[in-house]
Formats: sequence, structure tokens, C-alpha cells
Amino acid sequence: MENPASEQNSITILIVGDLVGTPGLEAVKEYLPSLIDEYKAGFVVVNAENVYEGKGIRPSDADTIFGAGADVITSGNHVWEKWQTKKVLAEYPNVLRPLNYPPGNAGNGFFVKRLSSNGKIAVLNLQGRTFMPDIDCPFRAVDWAIGKIGSNLPIVVDFHAEATAEKIAMGLYLDGRVSAVVGTHTHVPTADAQILPKGTAYITDLGMTGPYDSVIGMAKEEAIKRFIYRTPFKYQTATEGIRLCGVAVTIELETNKATAIHQIIRPSFSDNTAFAGSVSQNSSV
Repeated sequence: MENPASEQNSITILIVGDLVGTPGLEAVKEYLPSLIDEYKAGFVVVNAENVYEGKGIRPSDADTIFGAGADVITSGNHVWEKWQTKKVLAEYPNVLRPLNYPPGNAGNGFFVKRLSSNGKIAVLNLQGRTFMPDIDCPFRAVDWAIGKIGSNLPIVVDFHAEATAEKIAMGLYLDGRVSAVVGTHTHVPTADAQILPKGTAYITDLGMTGPYDSVIGMAKEEAIKRFIYRTPFKYQTATEGIRLCGVAVTIELETNKATAIHQIIRPSFSDNTAFAGSVSQNSSV
């Protein structure tokens, strides 16, 4: 994807939060192409760990997301919960899983792409450990990855984590060493998009792309029953209040530092006309 801003020694990157079910997929198809035009984006990252019935990703899902304009797909802990995902991770080098899962798992933890301007850009996927599976240390993993990738190109980090404190710690740990650190996983957009002191763009959570008339993507009635009765209930993806959430980050290519970060919520929460495209309800046990 060619970026007009490259002639001015900068690139704008769109980073889209966790796609949830068919509603999230429809929102990306609806909004992403126009957002690419609006922001003159030269690179697009989409987290899609929840796109297949709330957990996982199929080859057809990846094809649809790439067809809408994405360059790289990132994921997180739920990506392992559908067997079809392993095929995607094995066959698509630009569909990532968190780097810090133990060796032997399918897939890549980072991806480097050459831009049409002859430069390169890297995307790195990590997962936190607080209130999450006890996998390898993401801080040591990111040090290793940066050593492999190098420091002379923009690096975008998707840190898929539960705890706000762990995400902030990672942002500060990487400030000045990567171009952007964005949090995913908790499905609620945070209001702290900022440029950290040493030039790294940061937000604690992008928010989800999917149905907000829900409990973080799940049909309200079933989710509430889980809390009341403390027993499992069938997962059903909600279908209403669909929004796309993410950020647009502008990076100066000479220094690889961020110069701007703009939060994107389409439509806004004050707009009651949320996207009402044709979606079907997904469910899984």
C-alpha cells in the first residue's frame, strides 16, 4: 500500500482494535477502506483474535480483512481456541500470534514488511501475564525481538494484556525504542492516547470493533447469567451497536518516532446511529 505522506518523510498507520464475530468483520468492511483514504494511511494493522464466533480466525476471515486493506493481523490468547486458527498461523506469515508463547507453537510473533518507499515497517505481537496464562516474559521477549528486527525502522507493538498497569509499564519500557505501543484484549477504548516523553505513541486499549450493545461483545442476557449463576452459559456474539475502534498514528521516518496519535471511534458513542449492517449471530459452546 503506497503512502502519500512518505514523500514528506512520514507514514500514517491505522491500528484497529479486536474484531468480535461477524459484526466486527462487517464493521471493518464498512469503515476501513474509507478510513484509509481519510487518513492517507500507508499501513494497517487489525487485531482479529475474536473474529470467528468470538474466538479464533479462519482463512476466509483473514482474506476478508486483508481484502479490506489490512497489511498485518495480530491476535491474542483466544486465537488458540479454534483449530482452524493453526492453519492460518502456519500459512499466513502476516497473521501473528503473541511472540512470548513457548517455542513449538505455530505462527510468527513479528512481521517485517517492505514499503513501496523502499523502507520497512515491523509489527510485533506480545501478550501480558497478569490475570492471563503464565507464558514467557513479554519484556524479555520484546528485547530479543528488537535485537532481531533492528532499530532503524518503525516498530508497532500490539500488547494483548488484561492489566492496565502491565500495559502502561510496557509502554514506558519501550518508550523511544519503538514507534507505537497499543493495548488490546479488554474491548473497551481508553481515553489516554498520547505521545510518551521519548516519542512512542501509546494507548492502554484500542477498544473492540464489534457490537457495543453487549458485555464486551457477548450477548447481554447470557453474559449476565454467567455472573449471576456462576456457571457456564453458551457464548453468543451480540449483533447491535456496531462500532470500529482504533487509532491513527503518524510516524516520522527519519527518527521512527511518533508525531501524532488520533483515537478513532466510528460511529462515536454520542451517535445513536451505530452501523446496522447485515450480520448474523455467531455462537459456539
